[in-house]
Parts: sequence; structure tokens; C-alpha cells
Amino acid sequence: MKLTALCGGATLLALSQSAHAEPWQHSGEAQVQQRGFFQKKPHSENAPKHWQGSVMIEPLWQKVTDSSLTSVKLFGRVDSHDKERTHWDIRELSYLTYWDDYEFKIGIDKVFWGVTESQHLVDVINQTDSVEGFDGEDKLGQPMAQFKAVKEIGTFDFWILPYFRERTLPSTEGRLAFPLPLLDAQFESSKEHNTLDLAMRYSHTLEDWDIGLSYFDGTNREPYLQQRPNGITPFYAQMWQLGTDIQGVFGDWLLKLEAIHRDSLETYFAMTTGFEYTQVGIFDTVMDLGWIAEYSFDERDSAFNQNDLFVGWRLAFNDMDGYEILFGLSQDLDSQHTFSAKLEASGRVGENWKWQVDAWAFASDQSNSPLFLLKDEDFIELSLSYYF
Repeated sequence: MKLTALCGGATLLALSQSAHAEPWQHSGEAQVQQRGFFQKKPHSENAPKHWQGSVMIEPLWQKVTDSSLTSVKLFGRVDSHDKERTHWDIRELSYLTYWDDYEFKIGIDKVFWGVTESQHLVDVINQTDSVEGFDGEDKLGQPMAQFKAVKEIGTFDFWILPYFRERTLPSTEGRLAFPLPLLDAQFESSKEHNTLDLAMRYSHTLEDWDIGLSYFDGTNREPYLQQRPNGITPFYAQMWQLGTDIQGVFGDWLLKLEAIHRDSLETYFAMTTGFEYTQVGIFDTVMDLGWIAEYSFDERDSAFNQNDLFVGWRLAFNDMDGYEILFGLSQDLDSQHTFSAKLEASGRVGENWKWQVDAWAFASDQSNSPLFLLKDEDFIELSLSYYF
């Protein structure tokens, strides 16, 4: 906790020192969202039967100088039903300085690793904000100190992560939730939240290939869910992980690979590999159509994507309003009746407004499949955002 306070204190000191320099730039997003569920959730009287609404705001302040970048991004959502989805977070509160071939950042920030579409195995620094979205793309801010060196032989990144954050999980008052109440989390480390995690990554471009190699040692961001008589206990074990993410660009083709070896309560190998091919100017128009195919393997039998094939199509209209549509289907190759499908569509309205439609469908007849708990949770999500 002392190191966490040090990160925050150093960031606030940097903010105060730059307060009278360049002016702050202000932007952000305000959103109204409505979820509609096609089935009632069985054995749950508190969860919404069909509708779940919310409002969100995410303001951003930034200050840029010749040698630094200061960022503050806050987040808050109020949900109509789920008390766990009503939450706020500091997404960013960071000070970045750079000189020659080096960068140093301290504070709270988000870091992304990964190249594949269907999942991001190597992306382990930030905790998942799972009440925000089912796909795991939304992340909580992570206290950190980061050092980067950019050299001809590649880019070297090092992180010290002085505080662990629990994954947000929906309550029984909401949807996409577990059938039993969530209990207090337990930890393998006696330090619980006050662990000191370490991470490093090497990345480089070799002709047509972008290559990343990563290492992480600390608290597993993915909780083991242990069922008790009165609820479900998230258990956070220690882990170390070796990972690689590789992407090759060959004209209209993208070749992708993410692979990890993780040693935690279980030791296992997992990977996702595939391609994306883009047809440019289909039907003699300005529209592009991307064809996506990925295979995922995981040595854990009960894991998502343990032997799955994902196929998808991405349509970019390339118009003034930025219309895009993505449809994807993930099929369990061990069970023909276990699959999930998603639809994403978005576009701008004028200069400041954006609409988005997300829809998910789940199916499984295998009680040991993670999708079995979601078979009654098909939903559509409508969002309208104003950018300021």
C-alpha cells in the first residue's frame, strides 16, 4: 500500500508542478444505455426480467508539453438494477515524461497487449471490468510505474504494479450473473491486495512481422470461482506467465498468434491463432469486408475457448459517419450445440453523437461448459453517446 500511495503522490506532485504550464485539454463521453434480454432468468426473483438501463460518463483531461504528457480519465456508471454495475473508477491518473530513447510513467493507467479478435490471452496487466461488457475488453485502471527503452534492436518495457484490484462481477440483482451470491474474495498471498507484481515485454518489427514477448509475475487477474453452500467465493492465486503475440502483414492478409504458458493453481498452455483477410472495395464501392477465422486451444477442459473455432466478418462502410458492422460466431468443436454469437454495429450522428448496437446469443447443452450458465442470457444492448 505504501508503494501505491507513492505512485499516487508522485503523480499528484507532477500534476501540481505542471498546473501553471500549458493549458489542459478537456474531452469525454456521456452515454445512455439500454439492455434488453430475450428470456427471463430462471431461479432469480431480483434480476430484471427483460430490461436493464444505465447512464455513464467518462471525462478526460490531458496536458501536453515538449517532454511530458499528463492524463486524468475518470469513469462512472449508474445502473437501474445491479448495484455492482453502479460503480466508478479512475481509468487514468498518470504522468509520462520522455527523453532521447526513454520514457517513464507513474500513476494509474491502462496497458493493452494482444493482436487476435476472439480473445486476448496475453493481456494481463489490467484487471477486467466485467460488469461493463461480456467480451472482457473493458479494464480497470492499474497503479503502476513503467519504464520504456526504444532501441534499434527493439522496445523494452518494464512495469512495477504495487496494488491488486479485484475483478468486477455482476450481482444476483443483475443479468449475466452467477446463480448464487458473491462472497468476499480470498487470496493465496497473505498480502491480499497489497502485492507487488512485476511485468516486462519486448517488442520488435522484423520486416512484415510484429513480435511481442512478455513475462508477468504476480496475482492472477482471473479468479478461480469456488462454490460454497451460501454463495461463490472468488479466489485469487499467484501466477507467473510467459506470453507471445505475433502479427504478420502481407498485403490484404493479417496472420495472428497469441500464446501463453501460465503457472498458477493450474499449469497450462493456451493459444489463439488465425487470420484476417480484407476485401478492399467490394461490389465496386468504397466499402471493405474483412474475413476473420481463429482457432483457440486451452489445456483446461472447463475453460472458455478450450477447443473452439471463431469465424467473423467485419464490414467497414468508409463513409463520413464511420459505419461499421462486425458479426462473429464461436463454435465449440467438442459439442455442436455449444456456441456463442455476437453482433457489433456503430456509427456517428453529426460531429458529437455516436450510436452502437451490441448483441450476444449463447447456447449449450453441456452442464460443464461455461456457456451453460449463460444459455438464458441472450441480449441486445443499445447505446447512444455524446462526445464533448
